[in-house]
Amino acid sequence: MFFYLSKKIAIPNNVKLKCVSWNKDQGFIACGGEDGLLKVLKLETQTDDAKLRGLAAPSNLSMNQTLEGHSGESLYFMECFQLLCESSWYEEMINNRNKSVVRSMSWNADGQKICIVYEDGAVIVGSVDGNRIWGKDLKGIQLCHVAWSADSKVLLFGMANGEIHIYDNQGNFIMKMKLNCLVNVTGAISIAGIHWYHGTEGYVEPDCPCLAICFDNGRCQIMRHENDQNPVLIDTGMYVVSIQWNHIGSVLAVAGSQKVVTQDKDVNTVQFYTPFGEHLGTLKVPGKQMSALSWEGGGLKIALAVDSFIYFANIRPDYKWGYCSNTVVYAYTRPDRPEYCVIFWDTKNNEKYVKYVKSLISITTCGDFCILATKADENHPQLNAILTEFLCSTNILCNCNLIVLMLFLIVPLFVAMTKTHVIAASKEAFYTWQYRVAKKLTALEINQITRSRKEGRERIYHVDDTPSGSVDGVLDYSKAIQVGDLLKQMLIAGRESGTIQRYSLPNVGLIQKYSLNCRAYQLSLNCNSSRLAVIDISGVLTFFDLDARVTDSTGQQVIGELLKLERKDVWDMKWAKDNPDLFAMMEKTRMYVFRNLDPEEPIQTSGYICNFEDLEIKSVLLDEILKNPEHPNKDYIINFEIRSLRDSRALIEKVGIEDASQFIEDNPHPRLWRLLAEAALQKLDLHTAEQAFVRCKDYQGIKFVKRLGNLQTESMKQAEVAAYFGRFEEAERMYLDMDRRDLAIGLRLKLGDWFRVLQLLKTGSGDADDSLLEQAHNAIGDYFADRQKWLNAVQYYVQGRNQERLAECYYMLEDYEGLENLASSLPENHKLLPEIAQMFVRVGMCEQAVTAFLKCNQPKDAVDACVHLNQWNKAVELAKNHSMKEIGSLLARYASHLLEKNKTLDAIELYRKANYFYDAAKLMFKIADEEAKKRTKPLRVKKLYVLSALLIEQYHEQMKNAQKGKVKGKSSEATSALAGLLEEEVLSTTSRFTDNAWRGAEAYHFFILAQRQLYEGYVDTALKTALHLRDYEDVIPAVEIYSLLALCACASRAFGTCSKAFIKLESLETLSAEQKQQYEDLALEIFTKHTPKDNRKSELDSLLEGGEGKLPTCVATGSPITEYQFWMCSVCKHCVLAQEISNYNFCPLCHSSVG
Repeated sequence: MFFYLSKKIAIPNNVKLKCVSWNKDQGFIACGGEDGLLKVLKLETQTDDAKLRGLAAPSNLSMNQTLEGHSGESLYFMECFQLLCESSWYEEMINNRNKSVVRSMSWNADGQKICIVYEDGAVIVGSVDGNRIWGKDLKGIQLCHVAWSADSKVLLFGMANGEIHIYDNQGNFIMKMKLNCLVNVTGAISIAGIHWYHGTEGYVEPDCPCLAICFDNGRCQIMRHENDQNPVLIDTGMYVVSIQWNHIGSVLAVAGSQKVVTQDKDVNTVQFYTPFGEHLGTLKVPGKQMSALSWEGGGLKIALAVDSFIYFANIRPDYKWGYCSNTVVYAYTRPDRPEYCVIFWDTKNNEKYVKYVKSLISITTCGDFCILATKADENHPQLNAILTEFLCSTNILCNCNLIVLMLFLIVPLFVAMTKTHVIAASKEAFYTWQYRVAKKLTALEINQITRSRKEGRERIYHVDDTPSGSVDGVLDYSKAIQVGDLLKQMLIAGRESGTIQRYSLPNVGLIQKYSLNCRAYQLSLNCNSSRLAVIDISGVLTFFDLDARVTDSTGQQVIGELLKLERKDVWDMKWAKDNPDLFAMMEKTRMYVFRNLDPEEPIQTSGYICNFEDLEIKSVLLDEILKNPEHPNKDYIINFEIRSLRDSRALIEKVGIEDASQFIEDNPHPRLWRLLAEAALQKLDLHTAEQAFVRCKDYQGIKFVKRLGNLQTESMKQAEVAAYFGRFEEAERMYLDMDRRDLAIGLRLKLGDWFRVLQLLKTGSGDADDSLLEQAHNAIGDYFADRQKWLNAVQYYVQGRNQERLAECYYMLEDYEGLENLASSLPENHKLLPEIAQMFVRVGMCEQAVTAFLKCNQPKDAVDACVHLNQWNKAVELAKNHSMKEIGSLLARYASHLLEKNKTLDAIELYRKANYFYDAAKLMFKIADEEAKKRTKPLRVKKLYVLSALLIEQYHEQMKNAQKGKVKGKSSEATSALAGLLEEEVLSTTSRFTDNAWRGAEAYHFFILAQRQLYEGYVDTALKTALHLRDYEDVIPAVEIYSLLALCACASRAFGTCSKAFIKLESLETLSAEQKQQYEDLALEIFTKHTPKDNRKSELDSLLEGGEGKLPTCVATGSPITEYQFWMCSVCKHCVLAQEISNYNFCPLCHSSVG
């Protein structure tokens, strides 16, 4: 950054100033001095010239008000100036304490609270409306400074003895601050200033130091927070009187005086530092004693109170910015983001692109490329294991698109760039990277470039190395490099010692060393690399001829000569890209253009130079842009013409083409010849125009003149010339006057002005216009679609019959009805149908998506859409209708989906509808088993087992039918049945329920039947039925079976059977000891009264003992069937006595129809 004194204001009567403060918002300047002086000033810029903005605009005092009635100390009144103007000031907050005086005051970050400290230790905290919040007397303490933390939770109190105490916002003491900067310091010291930047404009880095504390002996420490154990330490080497951060916390100004060895008196100086303690520069100020400083709200000026004067210094910040391809790239900080906000502003189209970058170091541009150099994350786990140096990275962006991310082993403090190379330099080394291959290279060079990355494209060199161009650089850090600049095949590196080193590219080799008497701050080569411009740290611009051979004082011939031209207070310069003798420079608020080291008249401006080409200088007012960085204005880009271009233009306008041609002949430049060619075209002087285009090597212009020569009429030539110069309205009007609507349409087509093309087409008719009309409608639709004005785009796409873009617009508008109508209007197998179907899928419209997929003959995609949208029923239906092989896996996925949601019955219904009876039966049996374990109603469990068995029966039938068509011949029916049974056997080996599917249903059927018979009084029949339950212990718990059997036997007076049931119950391992004891007690009670012997043999037992095998059981009565005639159910294959079936319409077990 650069700074220079710009203005001085004297205080009347030579009253010495003690303080000065600059209001950040309104721009008022308040200054306090001896004898109660309090003045309020305001500097305002007044100019009608749009180019004179910012620092370049003249400023005058618009307000100079002295506030009367102040006596004694008025040192800190100005800090509450805004409050004095805008709010009432109540009695309790007035400084009327006669025993002490105010020593300091501070507003919190949001401006709602103020803390005032008195010399005797009294502290008052008040609100913005003037009310006291709390007060406190700190006994035995002399206060002199106070500061709020950014979050308003902490107060710092500076003591007269140099100590700093930390309090909370309620006045409670926390601790003393550790002052690392005073280690090994002896003698009396006092605090010169405490300033805590509140982050209102963001921070230059995450966790950036923001609390500055400075003492009068010049020692300073900058902390991240009040408890920072590792602060940044600075020894300014001066007597300090005041410190202050700028508006974004990026620069700390330290004001005071410094002893000079060559002078007896002290010199007033202002030192500038970064938050990390790096020294940015020194500003010397005239006068005897400086007392205070204050920054302007935008950080572009600083006010200094010296004796009875206020000095103003202009600040030219080192913005992070660049310019490439009509795009201004600039970065700024925001309070709501930890990163830098980098904006790519296309000045041609007035469009911008925003990118957020962490820890940005610099922005460098060249051609179409931009480099963002950033500090990489130090905590990256993969990189810290490899690299010991602080890791940095560089992003190259082209058209705002990230092309490549490079990792460097050095901190890229300085970055330079050409069309093929990037050079990054730290203080000790520089790194070369060939990011692009030049278009015109020899085969040898191309072979050399295409070597491996380690050997060819990337190299690193120490500044003390002497590379020959044939070997790689090595890592060895010891000394310091200052800055680099490169152009074409040359690299210049400047060192802090004043040495300039010249290297060749692309094979880096040290060619020459030059010695300067200054420390370079900025280096710049002209377009042919013959001269080097050097701006040193004091703002002095000098020039060095790199190739001149001169004889030094010793008589030896040396290469390189320092030219005589020297300019002071220079903060920016730019060589012309097309002339090695032309350059522009910024000196204070004036721009000078030099030709052969001779200056032209200066131009008043404060802009940063973007580009100097074709005798025109493009400048950008970054100061104005960064006042509102999110909304850059085209007015802040200013173009200046140099004198030769202005003179040539004036000659052409006032004298004529011939005289101007002679002047340009004497002062040739391609831009001047082009100017002459354009003037000749305006007057249709084709001969002169052609010669001028030849001189400026404009082939397109020559072709245009040739085409003009072939035109017959003057009016046609004039229309073409008007179009050439961009006067399209005039050219179109001339075409239409000649009744050449086709040429007018062609002109608008070239310009892409489809709105005007449409208007012109509607004024005529013709077959050829129909296709063009459709094209125009589609182009206008694209115009609106690109700007997301979908509703407008739809109207034009409909007229242009652009179905693809129409579908996109309907989708973006969420007009799904229109999208559905569009799909229905398309023919079958249209290429757009799958895309429309996918649109429906993305918004969950399954039915419409399926319709679209089926219309384009893609049933599999339709099924996939149903699966994706969980429309499984539809998916299964589609799979069945289209006989898809994947139906099995599809059903399995759907079933697992339903089972995950505990929808087992839905899964069973799914399998049943799909004729997957076996899988359905497995799930149904699982439900029945679970319900049986829960001991729910037996009738419900029976129904579940019946349903399971019915599914198994359907499965059996399905297997038999499947085999009927596979076996041919006379015995096909018997063979198919056998084959079906064999296949069932193979498939059912893993499932026992397929062999006896009705077992569960039978068990619960007899269980219910026995209890019904018992309650109805048919005790003998109930006993017979209960005896069947002994075969179903695997289905019904044994305790329930034998309890029911004992009960039925006891009721039937069959105490022998009852005794056997009790014996079984007492032997069950599932019963507890207590339960077994209860059964024993009950048995004892029964069998002490009745002999455990059956009075009569049951019919069932006699049959079983006879050894004739197990007889079929009647499911209606539970009795064995001994007759030859009985009824058998066609579904469950169970039997009922012939005399009993007449009482039933449905099977007692499976409930199928008897008929």
